[in-house]
Amino acid sequence: MIQNERDSRHEHILMAARQIMTAARTAPKGKGIDIIEIALIEGDELKVLSSKMIAMVEEHGMKFFLRDADNISHAECVIIIGTRCQVQGLNCGHCGYKTCSAKPANVPCAINSVDVGIAIGSACSMAADLRLDSRVMFSAGLAAQRLNWLPGCQQVFAIPLSASSKNPFFDRKPKTQENTPQ
Repeated sequence: MIQNERDSRHEHILMAARQIMTAARTAPKGKGIDIIEIALIEGDELKVLSSKMIAMVEEHGMKFFLRDADNISHAECVIIIGTRCQVQGLNCGHCGYKTCSAKPANVPCAINSVDVGIAIGSACSMAADLRLDSRVMFSAGLAAQRLNWLPGCQQVFAIPLSASSKNPFFDRKPKTQENTPQ
């Protein structure tokens, strides 16, 4: 049997994405409390994510969302990683407030932020080990958060994945609404 890599690439990337999600899950967590949520986005949902990112430009004017939306359209899949908000009760002051009880509800616990960052780092490390193209995108993560794809989570980040001869997520040119695919 002869099997061309191009014919099995998508399924290979999905299998690798599942390994990447496991790497994010097993990353160390503050106080050993797991409040990280992870999901895999593929197929038509990639168009939904890209469209949401384009629509968000009108809201906040951050034009790089257009470039990132185009990148999402070139991804085989996207992993999203976020954290549920849970004060860890350490009174560490890393959030900028002296105690956890002094911290306003809309200010994230610094330990939650660190946990999601470590999970993202672990995921990206695994993507590199598996030789996949990847990039961390706050823009796509924010769009996924607005779409409520990780219910109850905040600080959502996205990691698009690809396996191509040239990483589509680097050396990117700015996009305008006129030249962004719909």
